[in-house]
Amino acid sequence: MSSDGKPPGSDADRQRTADRAAAALWRGDAASKMLGMTVESCAPGRATLSMRIRRDMVNGHGICHGGLIFSLADSAFAFACNSRGDNTVAAGASIDFLSPAREGDVLRAIAAERWRAGRAGIYEIEVKNQRDEIVALFHGRSRQIAGRLIDD
Repeated sequence: MSSDGKPPGSDADRQRTADRAAAALWRGDAASKMLGMTVESCAPGRATLSMRIRRDMVNGHGICHGGLIFSLADSAFAFACNSRGDNTVAAGASIDFLSPAREGDVLRAIAAERWRAGRAGIYEIEVKNQRDEIVALFHGRSRQIAGRLIDD
């Protein structure tokens, strides 16, 4: 770490790493693609993904299935915690559903790193609809595993 608490390298170098890590993660992410997610942005410790709620995502109550909202938040979490190029996985996660999402809504999951030390991290993800209303709050705990997502 440098004196300002950032890893070595310039902001531009860290952003290039985040871009390369996002591209590498996206190449293999069949689940997020199948659900129609889009990576809107990725930066060191941050990511934003979006997803339009389709008819096949609605449950018997006429609202988006909670597992699909969780999946969107989990994908944003994955892109944020892998943004430094290290192989990182979820060690735990929880979600609070605050308001329903409906067919046609466009949900955006905004992930932000809140703490990172050694091989562990804590991330918070807000899921909002197109009216900027909070649909869900997701809390994720990450663990870095062996290897790199990208080559240096």
